[in-house]
Amino acid sequence: MPDFEWAPPHGAAALSHLGVIRAHGPDAAAFLHGQLTQDMAHLGDGEAAFAAWLSPKGRALASFVVLRDAGDEWRLVCHRSVLAATLRRLSMFVLRARVALSDATPDSRLVGLIGDGARALLPAGAASWARRDAGGASAVRLYPADGQPRALWLAPRDVPAPDAAPIDQAAWLVSEVRAGVAGVSQAIADAFVPQMLNYESVGGVHFHKGCYPGQEIVARSQFRGTIKRRTFLAHTAAAVQAGDEVHAADGAGGEPVGSVAQAAALPGGGSTALVVLQTAAAARALRAGGAPLILEALPYALLQDI
Repeated sequence: MPDFEWAPPHGAAALSHLGVIRAHGPDAAAFLHGQLTQDMAHLGDGEAAFAAWLSPKGRALASFVVLRDAGDEWRLVCHRSVLAATLRRLSMFVLRARVALSDATPDSRLVGLIGDGARALLPAGAASWARRDAGGASAVRLYPADGQPRALWLAPRDVPAPDAAPIDQAAWLVSEVRAGVAGVSQAIADAFVPQMLNYESVGGVHFHKGCYPGQEIVARSQFRGTIKRRTFLAHTAAAVQAGDEVHAADGAGGEPVGSVAQAAALPGGGSTALVVLQTAAAARALRAGGAPLILEALPYALLQDI
């Protein structure tokens, strides 16, 4: 496959692959704080964060962009393929907490913006997960893709979408991969601890907030140095999808050394992908979908100290 080139388009895409869980009630903050990997207790009204929800074995069942609104209202944006199961399982832990959970997707409008549209909504230099509210809508700065800023725009269904040139959802899906932050879909749910997805390096894990499901596994992996798999950015001439195996192409065995966490089809053919690999395999020749897999530099540095 020739050297990778992709120019992110400027504009806005409707995000039908995402959904919204609503949490509300006086105990919503405490409940979410005790369930998610990020510090929800100190997230202020009008702020946003990135977090994951884990199994007791520390594997990510869902990932969220979390928005805390005024009046004990919260919105959690996740992949639609895991929304129903997440809502059902999370509700089992509510018990006597004064919090109600519901699917707010039918009442919500979700738009992704790349380039100038994202710049118009959020101030230059704002950190990832920074939030700005205007006109009944909320915009959250995401990690950039190939040098272009990206934003998630969320509003009630009756609020008009941002004034930006429309782009295909396919282009947005490429930008998700190129940003280097793999979202948890059904294809990889319950497969990886957060550090395998680099979540501690993109603001998705708080190591001093106290207990949550899987917390002991996450802490042990971090502080005992037992993380043997990491997420890498890659591209290939093949069509690949989340859940596909990655194989070593050198030697005689062609043994599996990882799997695709998220992938998107490129306009000129082939795929860009986020792959979770054994770290020792990153220097080897790799294949996915029957074609060579070429690793690229991540758009962010992995944290060496927490």
